[in-house]
Amino acid sequence: MLDFEYYNPTRIIFGKDRLSELISVVPSDSTKVVLVYGQGSATRSGLVDRVKSILGNRIVGEFSGIEANPHFSTLVKGMKLINDCEADFLLAIGGGSVMDGTKFMALGSQYEYDDLLELLLSYRVGDEIHSALPLGVICTLPATGSEMNSGGVISHEDGKFYFNSPLVFPQFSFLDPSLTFTLPREQVANGIIDAFVHIIEGYVTKNVEARFQDRACEGLLRTLIEIGRKTMDNPEDYDTRANLVWCSTMALNGMLAVGTPEDWRGHMLGHMLTACYGIDHGKSLAVVMPALWSVARDEKRDRILQFGERVFDVTDGDEDMRIDRIIEKMRLFFESLGVKTRFRDYDMAQDEVEVILTGLEKYGQGHPEWNREVLEAAI
Repeated sequence: MLDFEYYNPTRIIFGKDRLSELISVVPSDSTKVVLVYGQGSATRSGLVDRVKSILGNRIVGEFSGIEANPHFSTLVKGMKLINDCEADFLLAIGGGSVMDGTKFMALGSQYEYDDLLELLLSYRVGDEIHSALPLGVICTLPATGSEMNSGGVISHEDGKFYFNSPLVFPQFSFLDPSLTFTLPREQVANGIIDAFVHIIEGYVTKNVEARFQDRACEGLLRTLIEIGRKTMDNPEDYDTRANLVWCSTMALNGMLAVGTPEDWRGHMLGHMLTACYGIDHGKSLAVVMPALWSVARDEKRDRILQFGERVFDVTDGDEDMRIDRIIEKMRLFFESLGVKTRFRDYDMAQDEVEVILTGLEKYGQGHPEWNREVLEAAI
Protein backbone atom coordinates (compact mmCIF):
# COMPACT_ATOMS: atom_id res chain seq x y z
CA MET A 1 0.00 0.00 0.00
CA LEU A 2 1.25 3.51 -0.82
CA ASP A 3 1.81 6.14 1.88
CA PHE A 4 -1.14 8.45 2.42
CA GLU A 5 -2.80 11.11 4.54
CA TYR A 6 -6.57 11.21 4.88
CA TYR A 7 -8.65 14.13 6.11
CA ASN A 8 -12.37 14.68 5.83
CA PRO A 9 -14.10 17.11 8.17
CA THR A 10 -17.60 16.97 6.67
CA ARG A 11 -20.38 16.14 9.13
CA ILE A 12 -23.05 13.89 7.59
CA ILE A 13 -26.67 14.17 8.75
CA PHE A 14 -28.37 11.15 7.16
CA GLY A 15 -32.03 10.18 7.25
CA LYS A 16 -35.63 11.27 6.82
CA ASP A 17 -37.09 14.48 8.20
CA ARG A 18 -33.92 15.82 9.80
CA LEU A 19 -33.93 19.22 8.11
CA SER A 20 -35.06 20.91 11.33
CA GLU A 21 -31.54 20.27 12.63
CA LEU A 22 -30.24 22.79 10.10
CA ILE A 23 -30.61 25.61 12.61
CA SER A 24 -28.13 23.90 14.95
CA VAL A 25 -25.44 23.03 12.39
CA VAL A 26 -25.16 26.37 10.59
CA PRO A 27 -22.55 28.12 12.75
CA SER A 28 -24.13 30.47 15.27
CA ASP A 29 -21.88 33.32 14.18
CA SER A 30 -22.99 32.96 10.54
CA THR A 31 -25.76 35.51 10.31
CA LYS A 32 -25.62 36.30 6.58
CA VAL A 33 -26.47 33.12 4.70
CA VAL A 34 -26.89 32.95 0.91
CA LEU A 35 -28.91 30.05 -0.47
CA VAL A 36 -27.63 28.56 -3.73
CA TYR A 37 -29.79 26.28 -5.88
CA GLY A 38 -30.50 25.22 -9.44
CA GLN A 39 -33.14 25.80 -12.05
CA GLY A 40 -36.41 25.12 -10.30
CA SER A 41 -36.82 21.69 -8.72
CA ALA A 42 -35.73 22.77 -5.24
CA THR A 43 -38.29 25.57 -5.41
CA ARG A 44 -41.11 23.49 -6.92
CA SER A 45 -40.68 20.78 -4.29
CA GLY A 46 -41.02 23.31 -1.48
CA LEU A 47 -37.53 22.55 -0.18
CA VAL A 48 -36.29 26.13 -0.51
CA ASP A 49 -39.31 27.41 1.43
CA ARG A 50 -38.65 24.88 4.20
CA VAL A 51 -35.07 26.08 4.49
CA LYS A 52 -36.21 29.69 4.59
CA SER A 53 -38.63 28.89 7.38
CA ILE A 54 -35.92 27.19 9.43
CA LEU A 55 -33.22 29.86 8.99
CA GLY A 56 -35.52 32.89 9.05
CA ASN A 57 -33.77 36.23 9.09
CA ARG A 58 -30.33 34.67 8.80
CA ILE A 59 -30.89 34.42 5.03
CA VAL A 60 -29.68 37.55 3.27
CA GLY A 61 -29.73 36.39 -0.33
CA GLU A 62 -30.58 33.67 -2.85
CA PHE A 63 -28.79 32.71 -6.04
CA SER A 64 -30.71 30.38 -8.31
CA GLY A 65 -30.32 29.12 -11.85
CA ILE A 66 -27.10 27.09 -11.63
CA GLU A 67 -27.24 24.83 -14.66
CA ALA A 68 -26.04 21.27 -15.15
CA ASN A 69 -22.26 21.50 -15.62
CA PRO A 70 -22.12 24.94 -13.95
CA HIS A 71 -20.69 27.59 -16.20
CA PHE A 72 -18.05 30.06 -15.13
CA SER A 73 -20.10 33.02 -16.39
CA THR A 74 -23.09 31.97 -14.26
CA LEU A 75 -20.95 31.64 -11.15
CA VAL A 76 -19.44 35.10 -11.69
CA LYS A 77 -22.96 36.52 -11.33
CA GLY A 78 -23.42 34.54 -8.15
CA MET A 79 -20.15 35.84 -6.72
CA LYS A 80 -21.32 39.41 -7.27
CA LEU A 81 -24.50 38.72 -5.31
CA ILE A 82 -22.51 37.04 -2.52
CA ASN A 83 -20.26 40.08 -2.23
CA ASP A 84 -23.17 42.51 -2.38
CA CYS A 85 -24.86 40.63 0.48
CA GLU A 86 -21.61 40.46 2.46
CA ALA A 87 -22.38 36.78 3.00
CA ASP A 88 -20.55 34.81 5.67
CA PHE A 89 -21.98 31.36 4.84
CA LEU A 90 -23.22 29.59 1.70
CA LEU A 91 -25.84 26.83 1.68
CA ALA A 92 -26.05 24.67 -1.45
CA ILE A 93 -29.42 22.99 -2.12
CA GLY A 94 -29.19 20.53 -5.00
CA GLY A 95 -27.01 18.00 -6.76
CA GLY A 96 -23.41 17.94 -7.88
CA SER A 97 -23.59 20.96 -10.15
CA VAL A 98 -25.02 23.18 -7.42
CA MET A 99 -22.51 21.87 -4.89
CA ASP A 100 -19.55 22.33 -7.24
CA GLY A 101 -20.70 25.81 -8.19
CA THR A 102 -21.13 26.79 -4.55
CA LYS A 103 -17.63 25.58 -3.70
CA PHE A 104 -16.16 27.55 -6.57
CA MET A 105 -18.01 30.71 -5.55
CA ALA A 106 -16.87 30.22 -1.95
CA LEU A 107 -13.28 30.19 -3.20
CA GLY A 108 -13.53 32.87 -5.86
CA SER A 109 -15.84 35.54 -4.51
CA GLN A 110 -12.96 37.86 -3.59
CA TYR A 111 -11.14 37.55 -6.94
CA GLU A 112 -11.31 39.62 -10.07
CA TYR A 113 -12.84 37.98 -13.16
CA ASP A 114 -9.66 37.67 -15.25
CA ASP A 115 -7.51 36.44 -12.37
CA LEU A 116 -10.03 33.80 -11.37
CA LEU A 117 -10.51 32.63 -14.97
CA GLU A 118 -6.76 32.23 -15.41
CA LEU A 119 -6.56 30.10 -12.26
CA LEU A 120 -9.45 27.91 -13.42
CA LEU A 121 -8.08 27.29 -16.91
CA SER A 122 -4.62 26.48 -15.59
CA TYR A 123 -5.91 24.18 -12.81
CA ARG A 124 -4.36 26.39 -10.10
CA VAL A 125 -7.45 27.32 -8.08
CA GLY A 126 -6.52 25.03 -5.20
CA ASP A 127 -2.87 26.09 -5.23
CA GLU A 128 -3.32 29.86 -5.36
CA ILE A 129 -6.47 30.61 -3.33
CA HIS A 130 -5.94 30.49 0.41
CA SER A 131 -9.28 31.56 1.89
CA ALA A 132 -12.90 30.68 1.27
CA LEU A 133 -16.36 31.23 2.68
CA PRO A 134 -17.67 28.30 4.73
CA LEU A 135 -20.48 26.27 3.21
CA GLY A 136 -22.99 23.52 3.88
CA VAL A 137 -25.03 21.22 1.66
CA ILE A 138 -28.52 19.80 1.35
CA CYS A 139 -28.00 17.06 -1.24
CA THR A 140 -30.89 16.18 -3.57
CA LEU A 141 -29.15 13.98 -6.17
CA PRO A 142 -26.91 10.97 -5.43
CA ALA A 143 -24.12 10.95 -7.98
CA THR A 144 -21.01 13.05 -7.64
CA GLY A 145 -19.97 12.69 -4.01
CA SER A 146 -19.43 16.44 -3.89
CA GLU A 147 -21.33 16.52 -0.59
CA MET A 148 -18.33 14.98 1.19
CA ASN A 149 -15.27 16.03 -0.78
CA SER A 150 -13.27 19.13 -1.58
CA GLY A 151 -13.39 19.15 -5.37
CA GLY A 152 -15.57 20.31 -8.21
CA VAL A 153 -15.80 20.72 -11.98
CA ILE A 154 -16.62 24.01 -13.74
CA SER A 155 -17.43 24.53 -17.43
CA HIS A 156 -16.00 27.26 -19.63
CA GLU A 157 -16.65 27.41 -23.37
CA ASP A 158 -15.26 24.15 -24.81
CA GLY A 159 -13.90 22.53 -21.67
CA LYS A 160 -14.62 21.34 -18.15
CA PHE A 161 -12.02 22.18 -15.50
CA TYR A 162 -11.40 20.48 -12.20
CA PHE A 163 -10.43 22.21 -8.96
CA ASN A 164 -9.72 20.96 -5.46
CA SER A 165 -9.13 22.74 -2.18
CA PRO A 166 -9.40 21.60 1.45
CA LEU A 167 -11.00 24.98 2.13
CA VAL A 168 -14.28 23.85 0.54
CA PHE A 169 -15.06 20.63 2.30
CA PRO A 170 -18.69 21.22 3.29
CA GLN A 171 -18.99 21.77 7.02
CA PHE A 172 -22.07 19.55 6.94
CA SER A 173 -24.23 17.71 4.43
CA PHE A 174 -27.84 16.63 4.84
CA LEU A 175 -28.54 13.35 3.04
CA ASP A 176 -32.25 12.57 3.08
CA PRO A 177 -33.02 9.78 0.60
CA SER A 178 -36.68 10.83 0.48
CA LEU A 179 -35.63 14.13 -1.13
CA THR A 180 -34.50 12.10 -4.16
CA PHE A 181 -37.76 10.21 -4.73
CA THR A 182 -39.05 12.59 -7.41
CA LEU A 183 -35.85 12.68 -9.47
CA PRO A 184 -36.32 11.88 -13.16
CA ARG A 185 -35.39 8.30 -14.00
CA GLU A 186 -32.68 9.54 -16.37
CA GLN A 187 -30.93 11.51 -13.64
CA VAL A 188 -30.93 8.53 -11.30
CA ALA A 189 -29.34 6.37 -14.01
CA ASN A 190 -26.68 8.99 -14.66
CA GLY A 191 -25.93 9.18 -10.95
CA ILE A 192 -25.54 5.40 -10.61
CA ILE A 193 -23.05 5.33 -13.48
CA ASP A 194 -21.11 8.32 -12.15
CA ALA A 195 -20.74 6.66 -8.74
CA PHE A 196 -19.79 3.33 -10.34
CA VAL A 197 -17.05 4.95 -12.41
CA HIS A 198 -15.76 7.00 -9.47
CA ILE A 199 -15.08 3.69 -7.75
CA ILE A 200 -13.48 1.83 -10.64
CA GLU A 201 -11.16 4.72 -11.57
CA GLY A 202 -9.54 4.28 -8.17
CA TYR A 203 -9.81 0.50 -8.13
CA VAL A 204 -9.01 -0.85 -11.62
CA THR A 205 -5.49 0.55 -11.77
CA LYS A 206 -2.53 -1.33 -10.24
CA ASN A 207 -2.21 -3.84 -7.43
CA VAL A 208 -0.57 -2.25 -4.40
CA GLU A 209 -1.85 -4.72 -1.78
CA ALA A 210 -4.56 -2.39 -0.49
CA ARG A 211 -6.95 -5.10 0.60
CA PHE A 212 -9.35 -2.98 2.63
CA GLN A 213 -9.74 -0.57 -0.24
CA ASP A 214 -10.23 -3.42 -2.73
CA ARG A 215 -12.95 -5.11 -0.70
CA ALA A 216 -14.70 -1.84 0.07
CA CYS A 217 -14.75 -0.96 -3.64
CA GLU A 218 -15.99 -4.41 -4.59
CA GLY A 219 -18.78 -4.27 -2.03
CA LEU A 220 -19.97 -0.88 -3.25
CA LEU A 221 -19.80 -1.94 -6.90
CA ARG A 222 -21.84 -5.07 -6.24
CA THR A 223 -24.35 -3.00 -4.30
CA LEU A 224 -24.79 -0.55 -7.16
CA ILE A 225 -25.36 -3.46 -9.54
CA GLU A 226 -27.91 -5.02 -7.16
CA ILE A 227 -29.90 -1.86 -6.50
CA GLY A 228 -29.38 0.16 -9.68
CA ARG A 229 -32.38 -0.94 -11.71
CA LYS A 230 -34.41 -1.64 -8.57
CA THR A 231 -34.19 1.92 -7.29
CA MET A 232 -35.12 3.26 -10.72
CA ASP A 233 -38.18 1.00 -10.92
CA ASN A 234 -39.20 1.64 -7.30
CA PRO A 235 -38.09 5.22 -6.57
CA GLU A 236 -39.92 5.43 -3.22
CA ASP A 237 -38.38 2.26 -1.82
CA TYR A 238 -36.58 4.06 0.99
CA ASP A 239 -34.04 1.37 1.86
CA THR A 240 -32.93 0.89 -1.73
CA ARG A 241 -32.62 4.61 -2.35
CA ALA A 242 -30.82 5.08 0.97
CA ASN A 243 -28.21 2.56 -0.13
CA LEU A 244 -27.74 4.43 -3.41
CA VAL A 245 -27.33 7.76 -1.62
CA TRP A 246 -24.68 6.41 0.76
CA CYS A 247 -22.84 4.46 -1.95
CA SER A 248 -22.62 7.61 -4.06
CA THR A 249 -21.19 9.60 -1.17
CA MET A 250 -18.65 6.92 -0.26
CA ALA A 251 -17.62 6.52 -3.91
CA LEU A 252 -15.80 9.86 -3.91
CA ASN A 253 -15.13 11.04 -0.37
CA GLY A 254 -11.50 9.94 -0.67
CA MET A 255 -11.59 6.93 1.63
CA LEU A 256 -11.63 4.26 -1.09
CA ALA A 257 -8.58 5.60 -2.93
CA VAL A 258 -6.16 6.20 -0.05
CA GLY A 259 -2.89 4.36 -0.52
CA THR A 260 -3.69 3.43 -4.12
CA PRO A 261 -2.90 4.86 -7.55
CA GLU A 262 -5.83 6.43 -9.39
CA ASP A 263 -6.62 6.77 -13.09
CA TRP A 264 -9.00 9.56 -14.06
CA ARG A 265 -8.49 9.36 -17.82
CA GLY A 266 -12.04 8.16 -18.29
CA HIS A 267 -13.43 11.21 -16.54
CA MET A 268 -11.14 13.49 -18.56
CA LEU A 269 -12.50 12.09 -21.82
CA GLY A 270 -16.06 12.12 -20.52
CA HIS A 271 -15.81 15.76 -19.47
CA MET A 272 -14.68 16.80 -22.94
CA LEU A 273 -17.49 14.79 -24.53
CA THR A 274 -19.96 16.68 -22.34
CA ALA A 275 -18.30 20.02 -23.07
CA CYS A 276 -18.36 19.53 -26.83
CA TYR A 277 -21.75 17.88 -27.30
CA GLY A 278 -23.77 18.40 -24.12
CA ILE A 279 -24.10 14.69 -23.38
CA ASP A 280 -24.84 14.16 -19.68
CA HIS A 281 -21.81 13.27 -17.59
CA GLY A 282 -23.07 9.81 -16.65
CA LYS A 283 -23.92 9.06 -20.28
CA SER A 284 -20.48 10.20 -21.42
CA LEU A 285 -18.84 7.80 -18.97
CA ALA A 286 -21.00 4.92 -20.19
CA VAL A 287 -19.60 5.51 -23.69
CA VAL A 288 -15.99 6.04 -22.67
CA MET A 289 -15.30 3.38 -20.03
CA PRO A 290 -15.88 0.16 -22.02
CA ALA A 291 -13.75 1.60 -24.83
CA LEU A 292 -11.02 2.67 -22.41
CA TRP A 293 -10.80 -0.80 -20.89
CA SER A 294 -10.64 -2.33 -24.35
CA VAL A 295 -7.63 -0.17 -25.19
CA ALA A 296 -5.97 -0.48 -21.77
CA ARG A 297 -6.70 -4.19 -21.33
CA ASP A 298 -3.01 -5.16 -21.07
CA GLU A 299 -2.11 -2.25 -18.81
CA LYS A 300 -5.03 -3.05 -16.49
CA ARG A 301 -5.14 -6.81 -17.09
CA ASP A 302 -4.72 -8.08 -13.52
CA ARG A 303 -7.15 -5.55 -12.07
CA ILE A 304 -9.82 -6.09 -14.74
CA LEU A 305 -9.62 -9.82 -14.08
CA GLN A 306 -9.92 -9.27 -10.32
CA PHE A 307 -12.86 -6.92 -10.86
CA GLY A 308 -14.52 -9.47 -13.12
CA GLU A 309 -14.13 -12.32 -10.67
CA ARG A 310 -15.16 -10.44 -7.54
CA VAL A 311 -17.85 -8.12 -8.94
CA PHE A 312 -19.33 -9.94 -11.95
CA ASP A 313 -18.39 -13.53 -10.97
CA VAL A 314 -16.52 -14.11 -14.25
CA THR A 315 -14.11 -17.00 -13.71
CA ASP A 316 -14.31 -19.28 -16.77
CA GLY A 317 -12.18 -19.17 -19.91
CA ASP A 318 -8.71 -17.84 -20.70
CA GLU A 319 -7.72 -14.34 -19.66
CA ASP A 320 -8.54 -12.61 -22.93
CA MET A 321 -11.94 -14.27 -23.16
CA ARG A 322 -12.71 -13.26 -19.58
CA ILE A 323 -11.68 -9.64 -20.20
CA ASP A 324 -13.97 -9.50 -23.23
CA ARG A 325 -16.84 -10.84 -21.13
CA ILE A 326 -16.11 -8.44 -18.26
CA ILE A 327 -16.14 -5.41 -20.54
CA GLU A 328 -19.37 -6.62 -22.12
CA LYS A 329 -20.95 -7.14 -18.70
CA MET A 330 -20.07 -3.57 -17.70
CA ARG A 331 -21.59 -2.32 -20.95
CA LEU A 332 -24.74 -4.38 -20.35
CA PHE A 333 -25.04 -3.02 -16.80
CA PHE A 334 -25.01 0.54 -18.11
CA GLU A 335 -27.51 -0.38 -20.81
CA SER A 336 -29.79 -2.05 -18.23
CA LEU A 337 -30.18 1.43 -16.74
CA GLY A 338 -31.39 2.74 -20.08
CA VAL A 339 -28.09 4.43 -20.99
CA LYS A 340 -26.44 4.11 -24.41
CA THR A 341 -22.82 2.99 -24.60
CA ARG A 342 -21.52 3.85 -28.07
CA PHE A 343 -20.99 7.03 -30.08
CA ARG A 344 -23.11 5.65 -32.88
CA ASP A 345 -26.06 5.45 -30.49
CA TYR A 346 -25.89 9.27 -30.44
CA ASP A 347 -25.39 9.55 -34.22
CA MET A 348 -21.75 10.42 -33.61
CA ALA A 349 -18.73 9.10 -35.50
CA GLN A 350 -15.26 10.13 -36.69
CA ASP A 351 -16.05 13.83 -37.21
CA GLU A 352 -17.13 14.17 -33.59
CA VAL A 353 -14.04 12.31 -32.42
CA GLU A 354 -11.87 14.92 -34.16
CA VAL A 355 -13.70 17.75 -32.38
CA ILE A 356 -13.20 16.11 -28.99
CA LEU A 357 -9.52 15.50 -29.71
CA THR A 358 -9.06 19.16 -30.63
CA GLY A 359 -10.58 20.20 -27.30
CA LEU A 360 -8.34 17.82 -25.38
CA GLU A 361 -5.26 19.04 -27.19
CA LYS A 362 -6.12 22.69 -26.55
CA TYR A 363 -5.77 22.20 -22.81
CA GLY A 364 -2.99 19.60 -22.91
CA GLN A 365 -5.14 16.81 -21.51
CA GLY A 366 -3.69 13.33 -21.90
CA HIS A 367 -1.76 11.73 -24.74
CA PRO A 368 -3.22 12.50 -28.19
CA GLU A 369 -2.69 9.08 -29.76
CA TRP A 370 -4.04 7.25 -26.73
CA ASN A 371 -7.06 9.56 -26.60
CA ARG A 372 -7.71 8.88 -30.28
CA GLU A 373 -7.50 5.13 -29.84
CA VAL A 374 -10.03 5.15 -26.98
CA LEU A 375 -12.47 7.50 -28.72
CA GLU A 376 -12.35 5.54 -31.96
CA ALA A 377 -12.95 2.32 -30.00
CA ALA A 378 -16.11 3.95 -28.63
CA ILE A 379 -17.63 4.46 -32.10
